[in-house]
Amino acid sequence: MPDVRIEALTLSGAERLLVERNRELQAARRMVDLARADTLVAGAAPNPQVTLGGGVINPQNGLGRAAYPGSLRVEQLIERGNKRELRIETARRLQAAAGEDFSEVLRTQRLAAAYAYFDLELAQDRTAVTAENVALYQRTLEAADRRLGAGDIAMADVARIRVDVLRAQNDALQADADRRRAQVALGYLLGVEPEARAIHAVDAWPPYAEGLTERYDDADLDRRPDVRAAKAREEAAVVARDLARALRTRDVSVGAGIDRFPPAETNTLGSGTAVGVSVSFPLFLRYHYEGEIARAETDYSAAVEALDRVRAQARAELDRALAELQAAAGRLRRFDQTLLVEAQKSAQFAEFAYRNGAIGVMDLLDARRTLRAIQLDAAQARADYAKALATWRAGLGEPLQ
Repeated sequence: MPDVRIEALTLSGAERLLVERNRELQAARRMVDLARADTLVAGAAPNPQVTLGGGVINPQNGLGRAAYPGSLRVEQLIERGNKRELRIETARRLQAAAGEDFSEVLRTQRLAAAYAYFDLELAQDRTAVTAENVALYQRTLEAADRRLGAGDIAMADVARIRVDVLRAQNDALQADADRRRAQVALGYLLGVEPEARAIHAVDAWPPYAEGLTERYDDADLDRRPDVRAAKAREEAAVVARDLARALRTRDVSVGAGIDRFPPAETNTLGSGTAVGVSVSFPLFLRYHYEGEIARAETDYSAAVEALDRVRAQARAELDRALAELQAAAGRLRRFDQTLLVEAQKSAQFAEFAYRNGAIGVMDLLDARRTLRAIQLDAAQARADYAKALATWRAGLGEPLQ
């Protein structure tokens, strides 16, 4: 494991674990290895073929001295029409596409890990808010019990406070369960499932970025790994189409051989040796590779359409990410600059007024509920902004932090 402390996990530390242990990345690496092996296969030249004859037997003399080694023949296929070069180029383009596929998996898995990390941070914040509320309500209930003993408060008010204590405890239990689920989800992505319950996110929420560049152009689209992978496959389809057309260029097999023949009763010269050469090539009388060429044309058209589709999807993803980022930034700004400040002031005034007998217990509890709800909503707004910012940066191929 990299030098990463999961009990004090940063987002950069999570990314290091992801790169080393994520199962989807490991599978993508295997696909790159397969594409590299396919490139080696495509570059292999045809091996020569050797043919050995078992022997020649004189039918008159049987297996006696008339049995001789028969023949030795060597043949070599000579490819024409640049077929080998085209195969190599096709395989290289597909290998490049596999490499871009790996980059795309890495991009999406990093984004998924960032989402899981922010979900854990949100769950931690909710756990802290609910735990603080439980402690506050417990202190309020203890004070109310003392005031009830002194006859300074009605039993109904104490009962209302006790109900809110129980509700706060239930909220705390739910928040803790959400935190554990977030730990499990992040632990799976990072490949540390046995230690998942020890994961604790420590990074601060990303602050609202004033003046953030909120635009993109076609060059940003072309830098995305999913677009680059589709482009590499289109280029491979172009070369594969040329390779299919090159099948109509005849390959030639050149051969050379040595034949020994045994002596016969009528052969006064004894045994002999003959040397010969041959050239063979196919005759395109019935089939001219129309199917392979038509298949390559269809594959090329599909690759062009796939590139257009991937570019359109990338553009839609960036447009959606931009809209979500702008909306999330607006919500976060309102919470930080107005809502939280006013809710905290309202709760403080209510606490002061209740201690001095200016308001009843119901008004106090309402002020606390409002503050708690806004605190939880503010935590959600921070998580939404962090996710939207990570999505936007991942869509542009930028670092997530």
